[in-house]
Amino acid sequence: MDADVELRQLRCLVAIVDEGTFTDAATALGVSQAAVSRTLASLERALGVRLLRRTSRQVTPTATGLRVLAHARRVLVEVDHLVREATAGHIQVRVGYAWAALGRHTLPFQRRWGAAHPETELHLVRVNSPTAGLLEGMCDLAVVRRAPDDRRLDSAIVGLERRLCALAADDPLARRRSVRLADLSGRTLLVDRRTGTTTVDLWPPDSRPATEETHDVDDWLTVIATGRCIGLTAESTAHQYRRPGVVYRPVRDAEPVAVRLIWWRDDPHPATQAVIELLVALYRPG
Repeated sequence: MDADVELRQLRCLVAIVDEGTFTDAATALGVSQAAVSRTLASLERALGVRLLRRTSRQVTPTATGLRVLAHARRVLVEVDHLVREATAGHIQVRVGYAWAALGRHTLPFQRRWGAAHPETELHLVRVNSPTAGLLEGMCDLAVVRRAPDDRRLDSAIVGLERRLCALAADDPLARRRSVRLADLSGRTLLVDRRTGTTTVDLWPPDSRPATEETHDVDDWLTVIATGRCIGLTAESTAHQYRRPGVVYRPVRDAEPVAVRLIWWRDDPHPATQAVIELLVALYRPG
């Protein structure tokens, strides 16, 4: 038989034991003594066991009542934790990102948000996944640089970034102020297929570079510094990851990278629109 147990019944049981009498439990719960008696009786009927021994002077748990009481306390603690977790999104907003957050706009974003929305704490969370931690539940909003293909997600373009080439500092191309895609076709391109913004589709089919794969920005930079590979990335990477032995040069004939904010379509965080408006303002030219 399935017992239909309610939280109010468990709270009533705990209150009776903790307060010592039905009268004091009623006062603590803010209900009548009759309501306490009815609630306890309904819990005992639902479980099919007697939970308390009542005398004219005291109330004590039965052996079964002690076991139920211990479980009731744990359940109520877990429910309190659940409520705090569920409502935390209204007092904080977690913004995920994969490789680079917002480049040169990262610090202004944090400072302006704190000044304009002191009631909502901002946390930046780095998660190297295609949705920068959104699908994994590690953030409420995420900054990505390619359109999500999951229909459960919604997105908005908040800005554009130049596409840069990362080269070893002693690479012959590093002496130039900028490069073209054709200059890179004979090289080996280091890519992150999960979160990166670059694929060989940027080049014509007959002049595409060879590729190697990585999954971490630090490894990406380490390999590029050796001169074995080059990389193409959004401008934010150059601002956030300066590395001795690696230089960044604009790719003047490559399309810019769209910076997007993504969120759950059916459950947007209350701060979503405010985050979008601030990011658009930061990325606005001039």
